[in-house]
Amino acid sequence: MARLTLRTERPDDGVMCVALGGELDLSSAYRLDGELRRIERTDPDTVIVDLRDVAFMDSAGLSRLLAAHLRARRGGWRFALVPGPEPVQRMLRLTATHERFLTLRAPEAVAT
Repeated sequence: MARLTLRTERPDDGVMCVALGGELDLSSAYRLDGELRRIERTDPDTVIVDLRDVAFMDSAGLSRLLAAHLRARRGGWRFALVPGPEPVQRMLRLTATHERFLTLRAPEAVAT
């Protein structure tokens, strides 16, 4: 099992990015949720989750991304994903949730 790694960066003013690596699953989803909620308390303009280094994501991980997306819509900030590898993208397509998220090629691609 590959542990989840989290690296939070501020690539631009008002933009926060959480780069993930490893597995986003039941054992790690709430760790991501806690980090996203911490970031949200800083009143960002945009929150980006970079999935490029995520090897696996299950429904618990997807649930936390959807919850953050909903909080962003209600709170008035943008929530975006940098797409991950094929297994992660397949999870988003199979659940028809890929259309809900703003997607970026890279964290630096956000236009504030």
